[in-house]
Amino acid sequence: MSTPSTKEKIVAIADELFYQRGFDHTSFADIAGEVAISRGNFYHHFKTKDQILEAVIELRAENTQAMIREWEEASTSPKERIKSYITILYRNKDKIKKHGCPVGTLTSELAKLNHDAQGLAGRIFTQFDDWLQMQFKELGFTEEAELLSQHVLARSQGIATLYNTFRNDTFLDKEVSLLLNWLEDTCSATNSHQ
Repeated sequence: MSTPSTKEKIVAIADELFYQRGFDHTSFADIAGEVAISRGNFYHHFKTKDQILEAVIELRAENTQAMIREWEEASTSPKERIKSYITILYRNKDKIKKHGCPVGTLTSELAKLNHDAQGLAGRIFTQFDDWLQMQFKELGFTEEAELLSQHVLARSQGIATLYNTFRNDTFLDKEVSLLLNWLEDTCSATNSHQ
């Protein structure tokens, strides 16, 4: 694997800091300090914090697409793929407990700031929504795919928000189990009608 460029390091550090501290509470100096580069070198790559934000959103979108590809390669079953999305709450539980959902927290913050990039950040939810709809369509839910996809998105975001609030592992386990059970019941219902 090749060594990341300075620009890639800046974006990776900014991604972490925006997630941990928030976009508004992260300065150029914070990012430059973590990357350990001079301000001149920093400005060579990015002139504004908004440029960094766009690069961070692009990185997150690329990482989301890579994760979706992994789920597709891991299973031919659309139901198992949807489970992979739901159980991301388990896999990221330590980060979610400390900082919330990386996508949800960024889109919420940018909405509060009335920032132009809010719609751009929201496209990561659109990536998940489009992909989940495809999985539900494969399961035979042609007309209900959008409704079911957005139910999973909304429920998982609610779980992440409340887990970050309560920081209670039992709550997380119970809610993820309920969502997985809902998926099983939903799939069973459609199979019994086919």
